[in-house]
Amino acid sequence: MFDLIASRVGTTVPRGVQAKHRERRVSSEEAMQRLRHFVGKAWADSTVQDRQNLWRRFQAWADMQGLPADPDTATQFVMATMVEPQGMLAYTRLLSAVFGHLGVDARPLLSLATVLRGSGGNIPLEQALSVPREVLLAWAFRQTPRVRAAVLIAWKTASRWGDVQNLSRACFPLISNTEIVVDWNTLPKGRRGNPFCRSKVVAIRGPLTREIAELLRGLGNFQQLCPLSTDQFSRLLGADNATKLYSAHSVKRGAIDHLMSLKAAGAPFALQLISRLAKHTNDADPTVANMTVRYTSDPVALARVLQTGDVTMYL
Repeated sequence: MFDLIASRVGTTVPRGVQAKHRERRVSSEEAMQRLRHFVGKAWADSTVQDRQNLWRRFQAWADMQGLPADPDTATQFVMATMVEPQGMLAYTRLLSAVFGHLGVDARPLLSLATVLRGSGGNIPLEQALSVPREVLLAWAFRQTPRVRAAVLIAWKTASRWGDVQNLSRACFPLISNTEIVVDWNTLPKGRRGNPFCRSKVVAIRGPLTREIAELLRGLGNFQQLCPLSTDQFSRLLGADNATKLYSAHSVKRGAIDHLMSLKAAGAPFALQLISRLAKHTNDADPTVANMTVRYTSDPVALARVLQTGDVTMYL
C-alpha cells in the first residue's frame, strides 16, 4: 500500500510506519456509533456535515472492498479517489480528525498527509477574488439585518464566514457604539482548540462600529448571528450582479488586502496586527504569518510592508 502511495504522488513514504499503527482497529459499526456520539457536541454544523459525508463515502468503499474501516483502509480510500493532491490532503485531514475522536491511531493517514504536503497539497487550486471595501459594503447594506451584521463583523475582524455565522450575543462581552469586543473562545470550537488564544479575542472600533452595535442589540443572547452556511452565503453574493465574481472567502481576503495596502501607504498600526486579526498564528515569525501571505493578492504592497527595501538600499 505504501508503495502505491509513493508511486501516486511521486515521493517516498517513511518506512516503518506500517508496523507501528496496528495497535487497534475499529469496525464500521463501532465507528459510526461513536462518530454520532461525538459529532453532536464536538464540531460545528458545517464540520459535522463535511465529515459525516466523507465518512459515509469511506465506509461504503470499505464495505465494497471487504475491508475494515480503519486508518489503513482510509489511506487506500484516499488514494483511490484519484483527485488532486489538495483534495487528497483535505480528505486525510478530515478522516484523521474522525479517527482521532474515535481514539484510533491514524499514523498511516498522517504519513500520507506529510507526503501530500511535500507534493503541493498545501497549494490551493484557486483562491477567491479579493472584494473591495466599497463593493462589499454597498452590497451588505442592501441585505437583511442579520446578514448585514455578519458581513460587517467578518470584514472588521478579517474572518472567514464560518467563524462569524455561529456567533451569538453571548460572544460579545462588550457592545457599545464606540467599541465592540468579540470573544471566539466562548464557542465550543474555540474552547477545544486553545481557550487562551490571543487572536480569538478582537476589539472592533472605528467605522461601522455603531452600525454593528445596533444590529447586535436586536439579537437574542444565544441566537445564531446568521443561519446562512458558507455555500449559501456565496450563492447570495453570486445572485447579485455587483458581487457575482466573489465568494464567502472574498471577504477575508478583501479585508487583509485592504489593510496591507493601507500599511504600504504608511498607516501607523503594527504589521503583526494583520496576522493577529486574521487569526493566523505564527510564533516563529511574529511579524507576518505565512497564512496571511497566502491571503494577500498584492505582492507590491506585501514587499513594501515587509520593509526589505530598507535593507536592500544599502547593497
